[in-house]
Amino acid sequence: MNRLGYLLIAILFAVLSLSFSVIDNNSNTKTITDFSLKNVDNKKVSLSSYKNAKGFMVIFTCNKCPMAKFYSNRLNTLNKYYKTKGVYLLAIDAMDTLAYKEESFTLMQKKAKADKLNFPYLQDKSQVVAKQFKATHTPQAFIIWKNKSGKYDIKYEGAIDDNAGDAANAKPFLAEAVNELLQNKTVTNTKTESFGCRIFYRGEPQKMKTN
Repeated sequence: MNRLGYLLIAILFAVLSLSFSVIDNNSNTKTITDFSLKNVDNKKVSLSSYKNAKGFMVIFTCNKCPMAKFYSNRLNTLNKYYKTKGVYLLAIDAMDTLAYKEESFTLMQKKAKADKLNFPYLQDKSQVVAKQFKATHTPQAFIIWKNKSGKYDIKYEGAIDDNAGDAANAKPFLAEAVNELLQNKTVTNTKTESFGCRIFYRGEPQKMKTN
């Protein structure tokens, strides 16, 4: 099957369990509280682990989602480039491990090894961090940027880019926002539309409803 075929299957799968982000550029700035999550190397990672960080690209992703699978190489490229500028990439799997055996920590470790991930792949087993970001699906990207008080504000939310199946012809929303922040500019597009596999929050049946 060619790449287009895989993309069509991914889109169909995503639609069946889909969550769309809603663009709302009038929302107030949200500050993110520091968190500590277990990485696939069994070490804890927190925002405060990065003393020289200007900001972070936080990507909610997972093992099983077809849309998320398109982005491993692109995320490696983003992290390799921007970490030299003090902007680090953190990937977080907040899928309910009780509902999805494919999201076990062991399989996260296998994915990280198979995809040669060069960034932390963190398990949010309690889903506390995902709730703080109000993450709804995978893949979903956020940029958090250090403010004058040393805390981190969300500056961007949405898609990594606009073309999962063709990286070469994709508009790089996430990278464009990081570049503007590095130039001390206001982010032009603070939110972009994105879609992927829904994050179902354990113990909250109302989240199962279709938007």
